[in-house]
Amino acid sequence: MTEDARVDDELLTIGAFAARARLSPKALRLYDRLGLLAPAQVDEASGYRYYRADQVERARLVALLRQLDMPLARIAEVVETDGPEAAGLLAAYWTDVETRLAGQRTLAEYLRGRLSGRSSEMYGKFVVETVDVPAQTVITETRHTLADELPAWIGASLGRLEAAAKECGGATAAPYVVYHAEVSMESDGPAQACVPVADEAAARKWAEAKGRAWETKVRVEPAQRLAYTRITKAQVAHPQILAAFEAVEEWMAREGLEMAGPCREIYFADWDAAGPEDAVCDVAFPVR
Repeated sequence: MTEDARVDDELLTIGAFAARARLSPKALRLYDRLGLLAPAQVDEASGYRYYRADQVERARLVALLRQLDMPLARIAEVVETDGPEAAGLLAAYWTDVETRLAGQRTLAEYLRGRLSGRSSEMYGKFVVETVDVPAQTVITETRHTLADELPAWIGASLGRLEAAAKECGGATAAPYVVYHAEVSMESDGPAQACVPVADEAAARKWAEAKGRAWETKVRVEPAQRLAYTRITKAQVAHPQILAAFEAVEEWMAREGLEMAGPCREIYFADWDAAGPEDAVCDVAFPVR
């Protein structure tokens, strides 16, 4: 190695280090700027960057992790961790990637069906019926949320409301979630978790105490008719559930029924105990 490539026994110029790491100096400057691999020393006068030979492994690891499209924060976490724990962080990230890809694969198949004119075939597997629901008092919790946070929020909010129902005369019907606007990765609703309860006065007292912290309210829903289709736990996943809602909308149009309120998901079964093919949810629209 030439004298200008090695500054001393410990430090390498950015060119020499880049050659060892099989990376470009441009990539190393980027890693420095992103906080993933800082030089061991920067000359104050010239601005030249110098690296230690033992930083080569980290440089190569950062480059490989970036090829997995790993977010910068997670790359930093992995490279700052040693041994099996770092491997565990990578495994957890890749599990998330595969879950996302599986969802995208299903969505792509769903969209191919729509674009190829197979919508009627997709909707045909859903049986749509109507049911009359009496007036009921409901305690609610409302949240603006994107699609990736929605499942966790539904579980947590319905859990809170079902526990609170004990103070409100007890739950009188299945809990449900109302969508006042679209929830997607671009639109945040809001969504409203609802639990019907027996005692309106007790419910209003409870909501007055909890309302600011939980965005809770009490309302009395009038008697109404719902058009609905029943779906399994597997079908609750996106985008299968979109096909269920669209099947109900198509049926409503054929039957000459008008939408009389926002769509909803009614969860009538024990979610944790249910298997993938067990019926757990009705997707529904109020109609007139």
